[in-house]
Amino acid sequence: MDGIQTLKKDYPWIQNPLIVGAPMRLIALADLAVEVSKAGGIGFIGAGTDVSDLDSHLHKAQDLLKSSSLATGSAILPIGIGFINWGASLSDSIPLIQKYRPAAVWFFAPSSTTSLTEWAQGTRKASPETKIWVQVGSVKEAVDALKSAKPDVLVVQGTDAGGHGLAQGASVISLVPEVSDAVDAVVKEHGGPSPVLLAAGGIVESRGVAAALALGASGIVMGTRFLACHEAVIAKGYQDEVLRASDGGQNTVRTKVYDNLRGTTGWAETHNARGVINKSYIDAVAGLDEAQNKKLYEEDMKKGDKGWGVEARMTTYAGAGVGLVREVKSAKEIVEEVRDGARAVLKWLGDGAMTGKL
Repeated sequence: MDGIQTLKKDYPWIQNPLIVGAPMRLIALADLAVEVSKAGGIGFIGAGTDVSDLDSHLHKAQDLLKSSSLATGSAILPIGIGFINWGASLSDSIPLIQKYRPAAVWFFAPSSTTSLTEWAQGTRKASPETKIWVQVGSVKEAVDALKSAKPDVLVVQGTDAGGHGLAQGASVISLVPEVSDAVDAVVKEHGGPSPVLLAAGGIVESRGVAAALALGASGIVMGTRFLACHEAVIAKGYQDEVLRASDGGQNTVRTKVYDNLRGTTGWAETHNARGVINKSYIDAVAGLDEAQNKKLYEEDMKKGDKGWGVEARMTTYAGAGVGLVREVKSAKEIVEEVRDGARAVLKWLGDGAMTGKL
């Protein structure tokens, strides 16, 4: 069974190409997750490292879905939950997985392969129909995850992604094919089912989707694009900065500066995060004392929406494709626009290849 057939079997409501809403911590909550799934994608609630209010978010999603007619084929909740595993509590999370039976759980940045195994085993015992997704950013991470957790889906994230990921890595252009080859080799040697591969990192519109499918992915994940949707839980200043930013390769950067200033310092040295360059980063590079930089950051936090911007200090996590995000729409409109556009690109490529007119 190929990846697309597997996805349709596991998530019968989806439409192809599959568009997934990334589990952005504090931003992708019930409203966004539900709307993405209702539009034929798969939406995720970003639980992150703190699951203390996850029950309320899942209960809200459950209520929002009561009036929908998503064909799940079972009693699963047709959305997923995303965990940052080094910080999230396994003992607190498993009862919620058992209670709500989400369609998928997304694991990211475990403290060890042993921990990843514990999360996967605990989930499968609590909710056998819930599928295991693991985010990886390298071939080694993919192989280790495959051997330790036997995931149903590998989310292969390139370094163009916004927010957190491996500090050292490759773009999806080279990473997806190499991971695909490595996974095939492991499955051939050790047996067992092959996970579905989804591409993430720098994909914000239809051309990126078509490219990811050509690389061997069975669907794609978007985060930055959904920062500019009505359902995102995001400050206007943050969203305005996403719409303003352009030339992402030059105007975003992967760094630990923003984590240090915000106090989100539990990340391993192997990880950092991509955000839009602003005064916080520029001053840090110029040698400003971190304590003073943090004090200035906290002062900008009091300014509300004016705290974001090139000459301001608050963090705007966004991917290198941020310059392609130009307007705010509903999550439904974004999913449909990107999916329909990707179909048109693929048709154009197919027709052109047949006629020699590319």
